[in-house]
This record gives sequence, structure tokens and C-alpha cells, in this order.
Amino acid sequence: MKWRMAGGGAEMPFLDHLEELRWRILWTLAAVTVGFVVGFFLVYHFDVIGLLERPIRSLLPDETLKYLSPTTPFFVTFKLAFFAGLILALPVIAYQAWAFLSPALYAHERKFVVPAIAIAFVLFLAGVAMAYFLVLPLGLRFLLTFQAEALQPMITVDEYLRFATGLILAFGVIFEMPVVLVLLGMLGIVTPDGLAKYRRHAVVVLAVLSAMLTPADPYTMLMMMVPLLFLYELSIWLVRVVVPSERTRGAEVTANGQTAA
Repeated sequence: MKWRMAGGGAEMPFLDHLEELRWRILWTLAAVTVGFVVGFFLVYHFDVIGLLERPIRSLLPDETLKYLSPTTPFFVTFKLAFFAGLILALPVIAYQAWAFLSPALYAHERKFVVPAIAIAFVLFLAGVAMAYFLVLPLGLRFLLTFQAEALQPMITVDEYLRFATGLILAFGVIFEMPVVLVLLGMLGIVTPDGLAKYRRHAVVVLAVLSAMLTPADPYTMLMMMVPLLFLYELSIWLVRVVVPSERTRGAEVTANGQTAA
């Protein structure tokens, strides 16, 4: 079994393709490991925990987070170091993924690799910034003032950081939608006409994702959903501009053939 290259290039044996995948995974793991070491240094020597505490500190009765186990400070630092290392390793992870898929792309499509990685990193940081500066404070204010007359919060640092980092990471990942859809368009999996045709379905899916990934209030849900709708429309335009016509025609022919079958 062989892996066929785009544009009539040479074929790669399937086992060689698996070997390349193995090396790509190893390089990715190495990048995450190095990022973790750097992240641990940053979290331990700089006030990263204090930075993440800032959105909730003014909402707590004594403006401090608690912990219930002697091992909590160490494990919190460990988890934050992994979180920081994952962010630091993102450019390498994106490059390894793109390099693995590049044999399936045409030569003129591969020139987008560096801009795509840069745009992906910028979009991730934009999602992280939006979650930290807008969504997290608004969501916390809603949640911690709900039934505040009867209940007093006692938030532990590990539970809060799990909530905060999960929300921040979710925003960062979901903001990668344009890059992912352009890549799928280059691989012939999606077309701009298909994305436009299923726009209503996409709105429902994005609404469900927004409800699942944000706190349980309509404000933060809308703050995620509105940018996602914009990014989806941007993705349709980008796929139409970036992906060559032979790709879209091939994907449409494949889809029509499967429908006819």
C-alpha cells in the first residue's frame, strides 16, 4: 500500500508513511517536554498563579484562594507548567502536523505553511486573551453573585485553576477554526460551497459548543458564539480564496459520486 502525493508526485510506501508519523509524534512530544521544563521555570519563578487568580480575587470574601491538601501547591504548579509548555510548543506542534500532511498538498499550497502556523498561533493567543480579559471575569461575576445572599463561596485553588485553564484553553483551540477548515479544504475534504450550504447546521453546532465550553450564563455563551460565527464566515472566504479550483471540483465530484451511489 502506498501514499499518493498530490500533483502527480512520487508515491510513499505505507510503512514509510507510518515511520514518518512516528518521528513527527516524537518531535512533538520532545517539544512539549521542553516547553514543560520552561513552563515549570516560569510558573515557579514568576507569579503565574497570581496572574490567573486576578479575575476572581476581588469576588472572594477575603480575596484569597484556599487549598485542602499539602500536595496541592506542587501539583497546581505541575499542571500549570504543562499548560504553559503546551502553549509554548504550539508552533512546533502545528509545523509537525502540517509537514506530515504536506505530501497531500500541491506545491503552490505548501507556501502557506509558515503564514498558516503564524496565523494559527495568533488566533490561539486571541482566543486566550478574550477568555482571560472578557469571558472569565464576566462568567465568574455571574456565577459568584448568584444566590450570594444565602451562600458564601470557598473556592480552592485547584478547582478554580481547572475551571480557568479549561475555559482559556477551549477559547484558544476553538479560535483555530479558520486554519483547520482551510487545511481541510486543501485536502479536498470541504468546499466553500459546502460550508455555505450547511451554514444553518454550523450555527446550531457552534451554539451547542458555546453552551458546553462556557459557564452557564447567556452572556459568556454569546461572547464565544459571536466570534465563532464571524470566524466561520471568514473560513468560507479563506477556503474560497486559498484552495485551488481543482481541489473544490474534486471534492464536489467525490461528494456527488457518493450521493449517487
